[in-house]
Amino acid sequence: MSKTILSLQPSEALVFSAAATIYAGYISAGKVTDGSEKTWINRSLREAILLATLTDSVIQSDNELG
Repeated sequence: MSKTILSLQPSEALVFSAAATIYAGYISAGKVTDGSEKTWINRSLREAILLATLTDSVIQSDNELG
């Protein structure tokens, strides 16, 4: 098996972390069944991106001032 090397940017790593947390919630809730993992992973990622996008539109960070 070949080794995959990832290099995520900080914002990508944060979205990944949120998506992993959302996905874990679906697993804990019993939503993820054998064969449906990819569907729930994709849903979790889309939801994490939506959360990040909405957060960015509502909050102005220090480096966005001026």
